[in-house]
Amino acid sequence: MIWARVMAPLSGGEGDRHIVAAAAALAEPFGAELACVHAPPDVADLIPWMGDGFMGGVQASAVDAIREAGAEGAKVSQAIVEGCPYAHKTFRTITSPVWAALAMQSRLSDVVVFDDAASKSKGPLAEIFQQIVADEQRPTLVARAGFAVGGVVAVAWDGGKEASRAVRTAIPLLEKASRVVVLSAPQAASRQFEPGDLQAYLEARGVKS
Repeated sequence: MIWARVMAPLSGGEGDRHIVAAAAALAEPFGAELACVHAPPDVADLIPWMGDGFMGGVQASAVDAIREAGAEGAKVSQAIVEGCPYAHKTFRTITSPVWAALAMQSRLSDVVVFDDAASKSKGPLAEIFQQIVADEQRPTLVARAGFAVGGVVAVAWDGGKEASRAVRTAIPLLEKASRVVVLSAPQAASRQFEPGDLQAYLEARGVKS
């Protein structure tokens, strides 16, 4: 099992630089495609606010401003992607409806990479992060400063289906870790489980923990 496509949602700002670098660091050990997807502001999000109180000229100006911001953001994101030294990469800017198109791209990716700000409900990708995790339930990596493949990995294990899905998805990353540590508190959990069962599962797949 390997990861073949790592997706990096981009907002069109300087913050994209860290996301692209982290996603490339994750993709490189697997020779995976680095799929950089620019998500511009969506004109459709403005429509509910355009009631009878809006004049035609105001509407047109608002739409034009959103489109211009999207076009400028696309240029910034594309320049950052082109400056990334990782060769196996693609770039695309999606169009309205932005969320539907972004969700489809995430469904065709093995892992989606965000930065720390998005996971803390900050920055332009915060809402997209929540939608990818909660609505799409896609495997997601929050790449904090200093992220690199091959270090120590801690696996939080409570015997639940969410933890099981996370572990199974992360097998490629665990295979490349220098050390894997299972963290659990079975006596404090409502369900019965044995951490050793997870260790046996991992060892059968070549991962010692």
